[in-house]
Amino acid sequence: MEQIIYEDDQVLVFHKPSGLAVQTSRFGQQDVVSILKNYRAKKRELPYIALINRLDQPVEGLLLVAKTKEAAAALTGQLTAHRLDKCYRAVVRNDRENPLRVGEEGVLTDYLLKDGRTNCSGVVQKGTEGAKEAVLKYEVEKVCKSMAELYIELCTGRHHQIRVQMANAALPILGDLKYGRGAAAEGFEMKTPLALCSVKIVFMHPKSRKKMEFEIEPENPAFQLLCGFEPA
Repeated sequence: MEQIIYEDDQVLVFHKPSGLAVQTSRFGQQDVVSILKNYRAKKRELPYIALINRLDQPVEGLLLVAKTKEAAAALTGQLTAHRLDKCYRAVVRNDRENPLRVGEEGVLTDYLLKDGRTNCSGVVQKGTEGAKEAVLKYEVEKVCKSMAELYIELCTGRHHQIRVQMANAALPILGDLKYGRGAAAEGFEMKTPLALCSVKIVFMHPKSRKKMEFEIEPENPAFQLLCGFEPA
């Protein structure tokens, strides 16, 4: 299966395309879990699948999957202890009053509250009941016209965290219909897919304890929007 970029007897790393749900209860709709269970069953393996990290349906990127309960426990422990690194790339609108510049680095710290009725999260005041601290680091890799490409490291894992924090910082992600109000790319009439991709994941192998690191280039055409422009 071409979406599997690594596999052994304990883990596999899956490149999820944008638009594919990680797990869904909708009848007849494919998702990552059902695809991988069927894949293992066809190989006459026990179809056990445990997702260690998750991605929103419109987000492309790397998923870490455990193939045994022991591996799942070990990797979940790494995730909980913040020893599992996840990095993203995003293309954002960059037309705010103080636009980003290439090489600029920053840290966003907010408090997010999830609304289970709408499946949305929002930034609230510190101390709000139920709110959780959300922290991410970013570096600006490219700036062209009214857009910028960011490399983002998640320090916490909150519901819709990157999308919410970027929108709150007046840097909405291109194509984000939920938080960015469909932020569009200047000069492009076509709808842009959500320009957010989980491009890198680093963890310790649950059995060998070897450091494992995987990185991909986004397939999402939104990441080509900055190509061909003269840097701002």
